[in-house]
Amino acid sequence: MNMSKVIEEKIVIGQGGEFPLDGLLTLPDGPDGSDGPVEAAILVHGSGSTNMDEKIYANRPFRDLAEGLAARGIAVVRYDKRSFVHGRKLVKIPGFTVYEETIEDVLLACAMLRKDARIDKDKIFIIGHSMGGMLAPRIDAEGGDFAGLIIMAGTPRLLEDVIFEQIGETIAAQKGLILFLIKKQEVGLRKKLADTYTMDAEKAKSVKVMGGTSVWYFKEMGENSAPKFIARTQKPILVLHGDKDAQVRTDLDFEKYKELLVGRDNAFFKLYPELNHLFMPAVYGNLKNLKKEYKIPSKVADYVIDDIAAFIKTGEPGS
Repeated sequence: MNMSKVIEEKIVIGQGGEFPLDGLLTLPDGPDGSDGPVEAAILVHGSGSTNMDEKIYANRPFRDLAEGLAARGIAVVRYDKRSFVHGRKLVKIPGFTVYEETIEDVLLACAMLRKDARIDKDKIFIIGHSMGGMLAPRIDAEGGDFAGLIIMAGTPRLLEDVIFEQIGETIAAQKGLILFLIKKQEVGLRKKLADTYTMDAEKAKSVKVMGGTSVWYFKEMGENSAPKFIARTQKPILVLHGDKDAQVRTDLDFEKYKELLVGRDNAFFKLYPELNHLFMPAVYGNLKNLKKEYKIPSKVADYVIDDIAAFIKTGEPGS
């Protein structure tokens, strides 16, 4: 695949609104980007608060993706997550949900791209990583209207089920006081979420859970889960997963996407040996050493970026 030089332009998502976010539009600069409108992608963060590069200790997967895709002729938008910049304001919204946290800003970014004459407005894709991958089908349905969806290390399961699984794995690797504290946290969390789907909205918004969220955050997301929106869409979908991912699972997540999309000739699946949750070479491949692994500088594998670029440009990933 021919590579072009790239340029970066500063942008602001939601400019003039209550939650402006600094971002970057990375564009191909050269033969691949100068002959007319180009394809584009919007990067959507995983859970937690992070910047436009999705910086996780020593690694910056969104920067790798933006620069790599732009070098392959595809414009990319990335921006600081709302909770990273406006976390204190966000948690003051009564019963805020993933719509206020994530979805609204993706829709603003999409609207901005569609006004840019350099961008092919009919060829804008969403690339969701982790929770961003969970939300990608919903964001498309809620107004994104993308040309296609790329789900990186996502899960179609309920968020709380993934959290409890990760807590369980963490418990198995601990002992002493830390073990006691994590178990106590788990008991408290299970108690708060026990009646999530029978609790009325007003009460759910009043019960605080963690990180400023309420039970309503989980209830609203669970009632609008990925399978519901995947069943409704006929858009091309590319599902990517690393087989050394310690945060989502091949058997419960990657394989479940296959089940949900069975029989779809425009759905594609790529499982990458030895890659972790960031699509970088795994070192330890387990939750116990996750922080240590992410402190080792690495890069998103070039062949992953090749597959994404091929899907955006041709409708199919590489062979």
